[in-house]
Amino acid sequence: MLWSHPAMQSAENTSLVGEEYEVEIGPVAHGGHCIARTSEGQVLFVRHALPGERVLARVTDGEEGARFLRADAVEILQASKDRIDAPCPFAGPGRCGGCDWQHARPGAQRRLKGEVIAEQLQRLAGLTPEEAGWDGTVVPAEGDKVPAGEVPAWRTRVQYAVTPDGRAGLRRHRSHEVEPISHCMIAAEGVSELGIEKRDWTGMDSVEAIAASGSQDRQVVLTPKPGARLPLVELDRPVSVLRIDERSGGVHRVHGRPFVRERADGRTYRVGGSGFWQVHPKAADTLVTAVMQGLLPRKGDMGLDLYCGVGLFAGALADRVGEDGAVLGIESGKRAVEDARHNLADFPRVRIEQGKVESVLPRTGITEVDLIVLDPPRAGAGRKTVAHLASLGARKIAYVACDPAALARDIAYFRDGGYRVRTLRAFDLFPMTHHVECVAILEPVAKLS
Repeated sequence: MLWSHPAMQSAENTSLVGEEYEVEIGPVAHGGHCIARTSEGQVLFVRHALPGERVLARVTDGEEGARFLRADAVEILQASKDRIDAPCPFAGPGRCGGCDWQHARPGAQRRLKGEVIAEQLQRLAGLTPEEAGWDGTVVPAEGDKVPAGEVPAWRTRVQYAVTPDGRAGLRRHRSHEVEPISHCMIAAEGVSELGIEKRDWTGMDSVEAIAASGSQDRQVVLTPKPGARLPLVELDRPVSVLRIDERSGGVHRVHGRPFVRERADGRTYRVGGSGFWQVHPKAADTLVTAVMQGLLPRKGDMGLDLYCGVGLFAGALADRVGEDGAVLGIESGKRAVEDARHNLADFPRVRIEQGKVESVLPRTGITEVDLIVLDPPRAGAGRKTVAHLASLGARKIAYVACDPAALARDIAYFRDGGYRVRTLRAFDLFPMTHHVECVAILEPVAKLS
């Protein structure tokens, strides 16, 4: 059933934005939405809906003849038993785009993420959960199992966009528009206590707030608009302040430490600028534990840590392979490499190389390793890199993935190289969003047969 707005009737304009369809909601899809079809058979990717619901969906992106349309559920005609009122006042159609599942019970969110992982494994790798050594569950982080209607405050790094009149907010879904907010419910206490939302940020393009979970370090990273002067930063807690140069993209210290100190696996890690560190306060330890339990490193092993960041997994490996072992880390970010070398300076048998994995690894001359950890960016490692890794004959490979589609694609490439998934574990380290973290342990086919 279709309601047409008069403004949409122009024969010269085939955009369907604003059109509304009454639809039955089908399965969840990768990306924080569910699938539905119009009565004409056109596919709708619908946000703010749940499988099995009947909703009125308003198109937000797409035109006649497109493969699919994007839409928001603006009225719930028949609700799922998993639906709740969104706890966050800034969530919902046309509002903040940061959370995808505020309207779903916490257990339902994890179930939906599990369905996405299973669908991607089947479609891209041809594997059932059983064949991937996965029990089908997505495990919440310690302390995150909250009742429906409550929201875990987990996000230790929040990037606020700024409105033209200087108010801090978050971007709307697939938009540059800013939703001003007074409080982000998923922000960690250390971020919320800074009071970013109460200040005037006129002239700034963005303000990133960082609250280290391994120390009391607090940091604000400012990105000014071209030609704008930095404001005097007076927040509710002591912070160090950094500035991102609008021309070069480089990070410069304004005052305080140019890094924060994080803690994981019994070690302290320096993370400079706005460098990468797991956002959930329990994530680093959770992932290190899963990786080490899967790899079971031995004294004297030679290991690789690829896309190693500031050295989290390299440090865990080095600690376990001992003085007779060795670890090579590869990371493309210059500042992250500097931090990794600092963080792991007490391990003489650890080497960190800067550059892209696909360029640096072949130049090392390494032809054989015992263990590999890779934590690639969202796009995955890719066919060429996976083929190289498979040729090194590692006893075990740990693949840490923030995107189930990339993981499934790379698992298929590993299969071509003679490796199969032995176990897979999934962790809900991004509650209220569609994101999920996986750790897959791969072994040579000959060992599994």
